[in-house]
Amino acid sequence: MIDREQVHKVANLARLELTPDEEEKFTTQLGTILEYIEQLSELDVTDVLPTTRAIDVSNITREDKLQPYPDIEAILRSSPEQEGEFFKVPKILNTD
Repeated sequence: MIDREQVHKVANLARLELTPDEEEKFTTQLGTILEYIEQLSELDVTDVLPTTRAIDVSNITREDKLQPYPDIEAILRSSPEQEGEFFKVPKILNTD
């Protein structure tokens, strides 16, 4: 299904330097993977809905509520630098 020359070509395109032993190993491994995919393609999945997970997963989060922190001075004291009631941070945008 896949030969060593194809593995070498793909490795070259991916800028990977493989030893001859690695090429041989990956040829075998990729061949096995492609055979498995070929087996899967034989299945009739016409009545199977597309999915991203095998089981349903729900994200349990709390409602986001605005709650002012009672001691703003304590928060500002913990910052390395402040300016008035704000945190002072280094400039990160280049204006050039």
